Amino acid sequence: MQNPATHSTVATAPVAGLRERVVAALRKIYDPEIPVNIYDLGLVYALEIDESQGGVRVLMTLTAPGCPVAQTFPGTVQDTVRAVEGVKQAEVELVWEPPWGPDRMSEAAKLELGML
Repeated sequence: MQNPATHSTVATAPVAGLRERVVAALRKIYDPEIPVNIYDLGLVYALEIDESQGGVRVLMTLTAPGCPVAQTFPGTVQDTVRAVEGVKQAEVELVWEPPWGPDRMSEAAKLELGML
């Protein structure tokens, strides 16, 4: 007979949710000009996630409006998010307000770039 406590622990073990899987995927995409991933660089302004429907909406920016990948980079992000297990629909919207600045970077990104 199985020990109920053991069974309970296994059943409630934390499993990465959709948000965590999407963030992990975003952390694999690097800015083409700065050697830091787009999530820690602060380019992702908002993540709207509907776990029940598998929908993800990403509001993001680029480091500058004249960025040479402005036309193609959102598609790269969308394809990456769409490939995450559990995502059925992904939308990426490029926004310019508020403008990106180094203050949006995580401490890890600043450390990686020697800014701390």
